[in-house]
Amino acid sequence: EVELVESGGGLVQAGGSLRLSCEHSGFPWDEYVIAWFRQVPGKEREGLASIGSVDGATHYASSVKGRFIVSSDSAKNTVFLQMDSLKLEDTAVYYCAARWGAVVVTLSESFFDYWGQGTQVTVSP
Repeated sequence: EVELVESGGGLVQAGGSLRLSCEHSGFPWDEYVIAWFRQVPGKEREGLASIGSVDGATHYASSVKGRFIVSSDSAKNTVFLQMDSLKLEDTAVYYCAARWGAVVVTLSESFFDYWGQGTQVTVSP
C-alpha cells in the first residue's frame, strides 16, 4: 500500500526558509509523479511543484517559481520542497500527493491518487 508522510513544517519568519520532506513507500516500481500542494482554510487547494521519478522532470506554479525547489532522493524514498524567501501568504497546510505509474508532471489535483496527511507551515512577520 502506498503511503506518504510529510514532515518539516513549522513556524518561520518572513524571508526565511524551510525544507519539507515527503517520505513515500509502497510503490511497486519506480515510476511515479509526486507533487506538493497547499491549502488555506476556506480556499481551494493550490498545486505548487511536481517531479517525476523517471527523468526528474519538474513543473512549478508561477506563484512559487524561483522561490521553491522540488527535488528527490531515490535512495531515501523522499521528495523535498525547499522553500526560500517565505512570505506571509505562504502560510498553509502543505500536502504531498502521488500517482504511481505516471510520467507526466502536472499540478492537476485530480491526477493524484494518494495523499499525505499534511504539515502546517506558518510564516510570521
